[in-house]
Amino acid sequence: MPTQKNKSCDLLELRKDAKDIFHAGLLSADPAIAISSHLKLCKNILIVADTTFDLTKFEEILVIGAGKACAAMAKELENILGSRITRGSMNVKYDHIASLKTIELVEAGHPIPDENGRIGAEKLFDMATNAHEKTLIFCLISGGGSALSPLPCDGISLAEKQETTKILLSCGARIHGINTIRKHLSLIKGGGLAKAAFPATIISLILSDVVGDDLDIIASGLTVPDTGTFEDCKNIIESYNISLKLPQNVLNHINKGCNCKISETPKPDDPYFKKVKNLIIGNNFNTLIAARAKAESLGYNTIILSSLIEGETKDIAKMHAAIAKESLRTGNPVPLPGCIISGGETIVTMDHHGLGGRNQEFVLASAIEIAGENNIVVLSAGTDGTDGPTDAAGAIADGNTLKKARDLGISAKKFLTTHDSYNFFNKLDDLIITGPTNTNVMDLRIFLIK
Repeated sequence: MPTQKNKSCDLLELRKDAKDIFHAGLLSADPAIAISSHLKLCKNILIVADTTFDLTKFEEILVIGAGKACAAMAKELENILGSRITRGSMNVKYDHIASLKTIELVEAGHPIPDENGRIGAEKLFDMATNAHEKTLIFCLISGGGSALSPLPCDGISLAEKQETTKILLSCGARIHGINTIRKHLSLIKGGGLAKAAFPATIISLILSDVVGDDLDIIASGLTVPDTGTFEDCKNIIESYNISLKLPQNVLNHINKGCNCKISETPKPDDPYFKKVKNLIIGNNFNTLIAARAKAESLGYNTIILSSLIEGETKDIAKMHAAIAKESLRTGNPVPLPGCIISGGETIVTMDHHGLGGRNQEFVLASAIEIAGENNIVVLSAGTDGTDGPTDAAGAIADGNTLKKARDLGISAKKFLTTHDSYNFFNKLDDLIITGPTNTNVMDLRIFLIK
């Protein structure tokens, strides 16, 4: 019969392994590695995946873009192209920076856009507008790019854009729906940047933070034809019953679009995309593969459930916990010692306003489900180092977490009900804090079972 001391040692080992597996996945999402593995420069010939560009045919090379990982991406691009870069400007989240030689960084707000973001987006738009046929534009795009590049349409203020973003984030809308609306309120999104830059040549290098890697959704598709419509926006608003909450100018703008009084976003048959190459250079699945390799090297039988998981966080947590408990009892679907890995991006419908994020809430909901199981550890964290409006990437828990909480006089279920997972795990010293990672390929969830 294992003693309590042995159980504690096992859990400490599992916790360490879970953190090591997460960091291995995080390392695989390094933007510099992603850039260098897709770009090769041989004298004046640049090879981008399967396409070749003769740099002597261009009079200038510009670098623009937006996203949490863009500073690190820009740094590696400077390492490759050097003095060939004429100028550039990137919108990044506050503190997500790097030391650059030619490319300017504009730090801005995320997930709620701010005035710095608007100023930076205007710079990107102006640089694109002033480009010409012999301009080569590198557009670096990563998760967060949509919030970081707010450039509202005429008649819509930044404050109204901010309010709309808050409402969409809190109502439980999927990122596809959120960005469909964002695109139709912006001059730069939904292919607007490509339209402004035409007839310049554009190479967009993209780190995906979107389930399914839909190009027109990542950062709201700055250089991608928009498949959504104003009518889609209207349907999304109605489906979440938020029409009475949204600013009137936003509703008026969408209604004008539905009535063909203003132009739709650029579509696939428009000419603006003939000289645009959009290339995904990193995504969530690659991170899961790296995490699996690390888990297997530590001796775990490992299964990747999916990189496409969406849904309400608490429900997804129950499903994961059930699979972990089934593996503990029957060795199915993964024999022991087992590791269950998944990715994607869940949502939290905010009916109370505590402090936390989807990863912390996932771990808290999972901890409730695995309470008393001495052989299970769960970790979930965002690869960008930020989970919700907190300084934590996520959290870690085990079968004894609820007992520790009760010993401190706190109720896990109460903190879950109020969506206050950050303060719960802060009291237990179980937050995962990485600081800015300068990358963003959604979330990584790990269950370890012995």
